[in-house]
Amino acid sequence: MAAKPPSLWRRFASIAQPYFFPRIPGGGWITLLLMAVLMIFLFGILSVVVAGAVAVGNALAPTLVGKIAGGMVALVKDLFSSGGWLLIASALAVPLLVFGGYRRHLKARRKAWMLLAMVLLLSLSVTGINVAFSYIGNYFTNALVKKNQEMAYIYVAVYFCGFLVGIPIVAFYGYVRDYLGMHWREWMTGEFLGNYFKNRNYYEIEADGGIDNPDQRISEDIRSFTRTSLAFLLIILGSLMDLVSFTGILWSKSHLLVGVVLIYSVVGTLLTALIGRRLVRLNFNQLRYEADFRYGLVHVRDNAESIAFYQGEDPETAQIRGRFKNVLRNFSLLIGWQRNLSFFTTAYSYLPLVLPFLVLFGPYFKGKIEYGDMVQANFAFSQVYGALSLIVSQIESITNFAAGIKRLSTFAEAIPAERTPPQGIFSERSGGFAMQAMTLMTPDNRRNLIRDLSVALAPNDSLVVVGPSGVGKSSLLRAIAGLWTRGSGIVRRPPLGEIFFLPQKPYMLLGSLRDQLCYPQLKKIMQDTELQWMLEQVHLEDLAERMGGFDATTDWADVLSLGEQQRLAFARLLVHRPGFAVLDEATSALDRENEAHLYDLLRKRESATSAWATARPCSTTTIGFWSCAAGKSGACCRWLSTVPRCRRYRLKVKSG
Repeated sequence: MAAKPPSLWRRFASIAQPYFFPRIPGGGWITLLLMAVLMIFLFGILSVVVAGAVAVGNALAPTLVGKIAGGMVALVKDLFSSGGWLLIASALAVPLLVFGGYRRHLKARRKAWMLLAMVLLLSLSVTGINVAFSYIGNYFTNALVKKNQEMAYIYVAVYFCGFLVGIPIVAFYGYVRDYLGMHWREWMTGEFLGNYFKNRNYYEIEADGGIDNPDQRISEDIRSFTRTSLAFLLIILGSLMDLVSFTGILWSKSHLLVGVVLIYSVVGTLLTALIGRRLVRLNFNQLRYEADFRYGLVHVRDNAESIAFYQGEDPETAQIRGRFKNVLRNFSLLIGWQRNLSFFTTAYSYLPLVLPFLVLFGPYFKGKIEYGDMVQANFAFSQVYGALSLIVSQIESITNFAAGIKRLSTFAEAIPAERTPPQGIFSERSGGFAMQAMTLMTPDNRRNLIRDLSVALAPNDSLVVVGPSGVGKSSLLRAIAGLWTRGSGIVRRPPLGEIFFLPQKPYMLLGSLRDQLCYPQLKKIMQDTELQWMLEQVHLEDLAERMGGFDATTDWADVLSLGEQQRLAFARLLVHRPGFAVLDEATSALDRENEAHLYDLLRKRESATSAWATARPCSTTTIGFWSCAAGKSGACCRWLSTVPRCRRYRLKVKSG
């Protein structure tokens, strides 16, 4: 029975939690606890600041403060006279004790929590300003209705003072939120990149093919995840604060209005969630199809010359158009469901504009409440309605976010920090090369490439593996490198750090000529004269001058021919002086003279204790893949005759 896939919340927590708290048993609940006590701590700080500001204002201008905030003065006095200050003191002390208890786990994440605290403090401040403005609006409206000119001007002045306080808070709120998102993205990208390259996970997921477009998941999905997670976190916390703050105001104006907004919001949220459930899958597919379409265009750019030689414009156009049709087909379904959802959400958002007035018309016309109370109740209703209707208002963003979470979580599962050793061909460290009872299978495990192979090389021995195309020569090389585990048997080899692999198509990294020669040890320090000598040995003596020096940067895979790239790869071999070399048709693009020269260099190198080469057939007696008559096998055959104790192993096609 297949395991049940994790819920969306579990997927989200597995990605988001490590930034704030380590992955330990119960770590998710601890993270939520810490966020809750952090909110309590920040609320305590704001309470102290507000109470202090009211007390100072009352001491300096008691008459003015009594007119505009008499209720706050009385509230502060009651708070301290009734022992309420103990509650505030506890709100400050308890969170500090809780955080202190987990300081060992939070030491490396101190910056994350400090930034989060700043963002939440500013968010609470914005909510407090909105509450204050609701009261100011109430009193200002009543002053206008009563034609009290003095109080109207006073509240206009209070409005301006509120703006002066609110503008920097809102500005810094946006800045700190974005800065936290940037820091979070930096951390997550580092974690994903580390796991992506760890244990050759990048190779495994490419070979497996189950994860599409890992580049997009690292670059775009992480950026979207951090940005949207912060946005939703702040929206949720802001909604909770609005719910707590404005429900009290609404309750003081009308108990019935509180019941109306609760029922209206809950019913609307349930219906929206039911209608919008289909959007999660459609948004997930849209991200995948868009990435496939973009990859098709990048593939054409990377292979422009080959396509031009083949005159393959028509099939390439058809292939890209096919991918684009998938984008449009899914997008058509997506906007159709969004249209259906819009019918409901639009109607749902219009009624609250008049609903609170309809409920309060009776008390207002009976003289039980003033007009300013009805205006304030309408504002409070809109805040509570917005807080309770979070899913309705954010349904499109939520479905996009859910699709992104699924893509990131499946990617994280595919690049674990610790990978279980695969069952099949095992690798063991040894001072030389040997294979014991090794069988290589095709990726689908349906056909044997090599069956029950046992061979060992003595020190200073060399071997050339020959055979027709498709017989499994490159697969044998991958098994030696530990990249191919499909099959059975044991490979004994020196540590990978002592082996230098030369593939048929060399890897040209994005960097300078110096980087090309020193790769993969880019920190290796070598003088220009040494590097120039290496180039001369492989008959590339004019390359540095032609390209503008060893620090010149260009797209080497496009600028250099395949033959030049293979010679440059041989220069890398000379730079690193490994104890062992493994070559996979590493001179296939070279003429006979250059090919013989490079093998002669390899033969003369004393540090090359053992050299393996999977090469094309060296004689016409092997099943024809290359022939000596074509002029491409002589150097390889001469190498066989000049290297001491060099042996040849011929791979034959096996059926079944």
